[in-house]
Amino acid sequence: MSQFLKEKILKNIEELKESGLYKRERIIKSPQGAEIEVEGVGKVINFCANNYLGLSSHPEVIKAAHEALDIWGYGMSSVRFICGTQKVHKELEEKVANFLGTEDTILYAACFDANGGVFEPFMDENSAIITDALNHASIIDGIRLTKAKRFIYNHCDLKDLEEKLEEVKDFPVKIIATDGVFSMDGDYAILDKLVEIKEKYNAILMVDDSHATGFVGKKGRGTAEKFNVIGKVDLITTTFGKALGGAMGGCVSGRKELIEWLRQRSRPYLFSNSLSPVIAYTTSKVIDLLSSTTDLRDKLEKNTILFRKGMKEKGFDVKEGDHPIVPIMLYDEKIATTMAEELLKEGIYVIGFSYPVVPKGKARIRVQLSANHTEEQIEKAIKSFKKIAKKLGVLK
Repeated sequence: MSQFLKEKILKNIEELKESGLYKRERIIKSPQGAEIEVEGVGKVINFCANNYLGLSSHPEVIKAAHEALDIWGYGMSSVRFICGTQKVHKELEEKVANFLGTEDTILYAACFDANGGVFEPFMDENSAIITDALNHASIIDGIRLTKAKRFIYNHCDLKDLEEKLEEVKDFPVKIIATDGVFSMDGDYAILDKLVEIKEKYNAILMVDDSHATGFVGKKGRGTAEKFNVIGKVDLITTTFGKALGGAMGGCVSGRKELIEWLRQRSRPYLFSNSLSPVIAYTTSKVIDLLSSTTDLRDKLEKNTILFRKGMKEKGFDVKEGDHPIVPIMLYDEKIATTMAEELLKEGIYVIGFSYPVVPKGKARIRVQLSANHTEEQIEKAIKSFKKIAKKLGVLK
C-alpha cells in the first residue's frame, strides 16, 4: 500500500472526527424493530430505521421467509437469463405492477442497482437527462453511466425544469429524473405537475419511490397515488428494503416496452445474481398483506401526526410535511452528533446527519416513524428531545 495514500486517508479520517462528520456504526444485537438492543448501550427505542410499516420482523413476514426456504431454496447462483428465473420471480413482478398500477416490472438486487441500470439502455450522446438537485446518490451514479447530456434543475423548481427542457426540446430522448420523496427532507416531488410537463415536452418521467411504496397514498401505492397520476409515470424505481419487509431487492416498474428493453440491455440486471427467492416470495406475501388492508399504513399516519405535532409544540424547527421522515433542523454538525449521542443515553436511537449527506450548514437529526411505535414511545422521544435540547442550548 502506498505510504502517501495511507497517510492521506488517516489524515482525512482524523479531520472528519474533529469536524463531527465521522460516521460510526452502532452494533444492533436484536432483530430490527421499534425497540432494539444496541451493543454497549442496551435496549433503546429505534427512530432511525426505514422500517415504516414495522414489517422487518413481523411474524407473518418471518413465516413467509421460512416457507420460501422450504419451497424455493436459498439462492439462484445465476443471472436471470441463464438459469436464474424461477416462477416466484415472475409472480412478484406481476404483483408489483398490479400494486403500482403499471404495465410490467423488472427485479434487481437493490434499488441502487435499479437506478444504476435504468438510464443507460435508453440514452446516447443525443439524449438528455434533467435531474432534481436533491436526488438520491444512486440516481446520480446511474446518470453518470450514460453518454447523455446532463442538466440539474433546482429542487422542485418547475420553472427551472421547463427552462432546462426548452434547451433540449429537439432531443429525441429526454428523461426527467426525480425522487418521489426526498429522503433527507421528507418532501414530495410534485408529480401531477411533472406529468403535465413531461407530456408537454414529450419526455420520459422516472420516479424513485423508495420512501413511498407501501405507505404513501390512501392505499399505500406511492406518490403516483398521492398525486392521482397512477399509470402516467413512465418508470418507477423502488425498493423492497424499506417498508416492504426491509431485507433487500428493488425493481423498475413502468411501460412494458421500456421494461422489455431493460431486460435486454440493463447491465446490473444482466450481470448480477438473481434476487434470492426467499426475498422474492416474502415480498410477494407482503404485497398481498398490504393489498388486503391499510391498517399499518393508517397507524403510521397517526404516529407521524402525533410526533410532528408534539415536536412543534416544544419549539423545535421541524420541516413542514406529512411524511414519517421528520427532519429536526439543528444546522450545526457537532450539535447534531452530540445530540444524537445524548439521546442514545436516554434510550432514544437517532442519528445526526451532516455533510456530505446533507449540505453544509444544514445538519439535522432525521427521525423516522414506524407503525410499530406506541404512543408511549413517541411521547418519551418528544420529552427526551426537549431535555437534551435544553441541555445543549438548542431550546431556551
